[in-house]
Order: sequence, then C-alpha cells, then structure tokens
Amino acid sequence: QVQLVESGGGLVQAGGSLILSCAVSGIGFSVNTMGWHRQAPGKQRELVATITEGGSTNYADFVKGRFTISRDNAKNTVYLQMSSLEPEDTAVYYCNADTRRLLTTTRNVYWAQGTQVTVSS
Repeated sequence: QVQLVESGGGLVQAGGSLILSCAVSGIGFSVNTMGWHRQAPGKQRELVATITEGGSTNYADFVKGRFTISRDNAKNTVYLQMSSLEPEDTAVYYCNADTRRLLTTTRNVYWAQGTQVTVSS
C-alpha cells in the first residue's frame, strides 16, 4: 500500500513564494522519478517539474527560473519551491511518484490528492 500526502498550498500575493511538499509512505517499494503537475479549472493537467532518484531535474518552460524541485530520499519526500508567483500559476498542484515493488518489480504510478495554490494580483 502506497500513499502520497501533500501539503503547503494556500493563498499568496503575486510575487510571493510558497513551498509544497509531498511525502510517500508505505512498505515494499522503491521510488524512482517524482514530479509535480498542475491543473487549472477547465484546463488540461500539465507537467511542472520532475526529479529522478539521482537528482536530475526537468522543468516546464513556464516555470523555469522561478520554481525548484528537490527531494529527500531518506524521507521519500519531494518539494516544490515556488517564487515570483503569478496569477497564472493558480491551479491545483498534484504530486506523483513512479514506484516499483521490491518483490515483483511491478511499476505503479501514484498520485496525491492535490493542493490548491491561489495567487492574487
């Protein structure tokens, strides 16, 4: 049983900062790539950033230079540090994790419940 719990969303003024966190819990699995996506009402879910187990990162162009993804492998937690936030960043942000069962090596991708980020002008 694998569960993802994220936190850190809320209201922030334009130009402000916010940090999201997502912790993966469970037994009998390993975590490979973790990432963040976001979805605004009526819009498609879009990739924000990813980070591999080894720490390699990838960012969407629209957040490059403003957001930083990081992870603590000992805690199985991924973070998204957001700065210079804009109203266009308003969305529900979802954490996900690509995992493999240690016994069978079966791959499973899990998603957190999402946290609302609202940026006011």
